[in-house]
Order: sequence, then structure tokens, then C-alpha cells
Amino acid sequence: MSEHIAYILTGSNLGNRLDSLKRATNLIVKQGHVLLSASPVYETAPWGPVPQPAFLNQVLRIRTTMPPEDLLHDLLEIEKEMGRIRHEKMGPRIIDLDILFYDSLTHHSDILQIPHPLLQERRFVLQPLFDLCQDYIHPVLNKSIQQLLLECPDQLEVTEVR
Repeated sequence: MSEHIAYILTGSNLGNRLDSLKRATNLIVKQGHVLLSASPVYETAPWGPVPQPAFLNQVLRIRTTMPPEDLLHDLLEIEKEMGRIRHEKMGPRIIDLDILFYDSLTHHSDILQIPHPLLQERRFVLQPLFDLCQDYIHPVLNKSIQQLLLECPDQLEVTEVR
């Protein structure tokens, strides 16, 4: 059974946001994935067209033995268990779990794209990724996380929660 490194973005903007991030992390570990490291938690303005509360976001670096689509299935099950209901695209949510990277794999299917296709456009993704792996090279763009953060067009404020 081979082991893989994945980076997971966690986000919440409903209810007790910090507790939701902690609970999601615990459920990921409970499913048998190994938490290797976690970025600081950041508060960010919502991204997109729907008015909603600010988000808390964190990136987790995990070790998994699952293939990417099985990992996605696990993450969707956690979202469901935590009460996420998908009313509208980019709307408010109690929890959001996204696979950003999986080793240096590029994967495109109807249900999953790796690397996450918009991560280079979102400061709330790049800042916590930078904390964990600033020298990681994006397998499609061939740029480091540090370089992507410097070039990021998103100017929304990303503030570390202390």
C-alpha cells in the first residue's frame, strides 16, 4: 500500500468556525489519514458573488494511502456528517474541504481536479499553503507557492487568527 501526501484546504463561515475546522481535522484523522502538519488559521473576507460572513481557513498536510477520488469521497462524507448542505455555489457553509495537491499528481475527472484549478487566484489558499510548503512547485504552473503568492491577483485581506 503506497503512501501519498495531500494538502487539504479547510474552510468555515457558519456557526463556531474554529470548532468546525478542528472537528473536520479530527474526522480526517479518525478516517485513518495521518495529520503531518497544519497551517495557522486565517480569517478572510468571503470570495465570490454571494454576500456572507467571513471565513476561517486552514491548510492541512496529510499522509494517506487512498487514491485521490477515494480521499475526495472521505472529505465529502465529513462535510455531510458535519451538516453541510449545498444550496448555492460559493455560498455560506459550515465546512468546506478541498484537495489542493496530491503528491505532484495532475488529475482531471468529472468530480475532481488536482491541483485545485483556482488555488493560484486565491490569497486565502496561498497564504496558509505558503506556511507549510513555500518551495513546493505547482505541477502545472511550474512555480513555487512563494512565487504564486507574490503574483496572486487577489487582494482580499488574509489575517492570521491568534
